[in-house]
Formats: sequence, C-alpha cells, structure tokens
Amino acid sequence: MATILARAGATAAASGSLPMSTGRRRHNAVIVAAATGTGQAVPQEGALERPAWSGETPLSRLVGALIAFKPLYALMKLASREVIIRTAEKSNIPWREMTKKVLESDVYEVFERIRDPSLVYPDYYLSPFHAYDEGNLSWLAAAEAEPATMSIAKRAIPEATSIEEANQIVRGSWLNAIEEHHLKYSGNCEINDILDIGCSVGVSTRYLAEKFPSAQAVGLDLSPYFLAVAAQKEEKLSRQNPIRWVHANGEATGLPSDSFDLVSLAYVCHECPARAITGLVKEAFRVLRPGGTIALTDNSELSPVLFTLMKSTEPFLDEYYMLDLEETMRQVGFVNVCSILTDPRHRTVTATMPY
Repeated sequence: MATILARAGATAAASGSLPMSTGRRRHNAVIVAAATGTGQAVPQEGALERPAWSGETPLSRLVGALIAFKPLYALMKLASREVIIRTAEKSNIPWREMTKKVLESDVYEVFERIRDPSLVYPDYYLSPFHAYDEGNLSWLAAAEAEPATMSIAKRAIPEATSIEEANQIVRGSWLNAIEEHHLKYSGNCEINDILDIGCSVGVSTRYLAEKFPSAQAVGLDLSPYFLAVAAQKEEKLSRQNPIRWVHANGEATGLPSDSFDLVSLAYVCHECPARAITGLVKEAFRVLRPGGTIALTDNSELSPVLFTLMKSTEPFLDEYYMLDLEETMRQVGFVNVCSILTDPRHRTVTATMPY
C-alpha cells in the first residue's frame, strides 16, 4: 500500500490543480497530500487553476451544444452509464448483483417509515440526473448508488489491488484531513455530533461514524429512496450509537442551531447549482457549534473526455467548477479555510465555525 500511496501522492502533486471561479484562469495556493515511502501524507504546495474546459470556453460551449441536441444527448447519457458500470465490473464490483439484492429486499417498508410526505423538493432536484429520468427520486438510482460510490475510489486509485484498498486510501485521506483540521483549529472541542448532508445511501455517514465512534451521527438527504437503503443496511449493523436518518433539504434542515461539531458534504456540491451550494454552506454555518468543522469533499479536475461524459448526466457540473468554494465559505463566515487534494481526483475543503 505504501507504493500505491506514493504514486497517488505523486499524481496529485503533478496534476495539482483544483477548480476556481472567475472567467479567466487564476492561480491560488493549495495543500497537496503527497505520500512518502512510509505511506505518511506530507503536505506540499501546488498550483490551483480553474479547468480550461469549464465555464464559457470553446470546449465547454461545444459540450453544451452537443448535450442540447437531444438524440446525441441520449447517446451520451447511455455511454456515460455504460462506462460507469463497465468500469465497476472490471474492478470486481458486483454492480448488477448488488442492485438486484436491494430491489428484492424489504426496503420498500423502510421507505414508508422514513419519508416526509410534506417535504417540498427544490426545482433543480426534479431534473433528470445520473442517467435516471427521475433523478435521485427512483429505486434504481438508490439500488445502484453503493456500487457507483465504490467505483469512485477505484477510478481515483487505479493501482489499488482491490476495492477495499482503494476505499481505504480515498476515504482514509478524507477522514484524516477532517480530523487534522479539527485538532488544529478547534482546540478542545470534541466531535460529539455529526451531520452528513447529502448522505445518499449512507456510505460516507458510516465511515464518519466508524472514525468517530463516540459521536452521534445523522445522515440527511433529499431522496427518501436513498435514505431507505441507508436505514435498511444500518438496521443490520451493531453500533454503539446507531445512525439517525433524516429526510430533509440540506439548505433548510429544520435541525436546531448550534447542534453539531462536524458537518460533512461528501460528493454533493458538484451535483448542485451554485445557489444551492451557497445555501448548503449557510445551513452548515447555522447548525455548527462554535469551533465546529465543515468538510466538503468533491471532484478536483477531470479530463475533458470524462468531463464530457459526466456533464451529460451532471447538469450543474459547470456551476460547481466556476464557483469559488473557498471564497463562498469565507463570505458566509467560516475561518481557517483550507483546501487539500486528498487523492488524485478529489479535494477536501475544511473550515472552522468561529467562536
């Protein structure tokens, strides 16, 4: 694993670019988590740039035009889905088997218990998404979410010998970035309560609960389908502090102010328009206690080919790459904002709720 970590760190340092906002390309400092031969992360500085293919660039406009042509869009959407499934199965992720297991389970009963029928969905959430016509509001999307999540780690760390090893590197680096930031900037403020916004089927929530076992974790999502899958799996586990699942909008959670020590958004922001990302950051600021930590992990830079495929199923990808996330967090009121490239494909941005 040390060799893989070293290669991952070298790749991150070489690519070393994270997206920024404005129409022109601009540089900024970012901490890059490289690795030594011992497998220990060593912070290094790298260049931070907005990708050349995002925003109002010729390539971005071309991709937008292709997507606007409906017959071609349908083919691109299908191609994107096939690439994801094929990549997963080549990595020994039993995509179809995992999907079938969920769809043939008693998850539908859990759905009725967890769904808030009065919840009003934001307009952007009702659009086709991830090659699903119903977006995240469908059983197929919920059943396929975990194998899709597993494949993220393998694509980020292709040298890993197994999905488990890839996840250990990707998730481990993310969790270490959170812990190190909190220890550095939050003094003696312990992590007793965790909110995972946009928790999907609970993969990130379970990692957080295992990293901080004495804390009470809450997984919150707009999709009752995803939450039903998350809750059903959690019911089969034995945990000191069982995870609580909440069906709500991350921009207006309805949870008490000053009630969490850590708010996490894992792979959420690239799925949202800029206004929603800002809303999510504001809500995190409201529910965090003084000294608490916010952590957002998401895509760094994609190749133009992968960007083209993803944009066909991710309608707000351009807005994510054009938004200066770090500056948005500062404007909301967060301090100690820090970006770190936690693996070759993903950055983690952490910040502190001021006292």
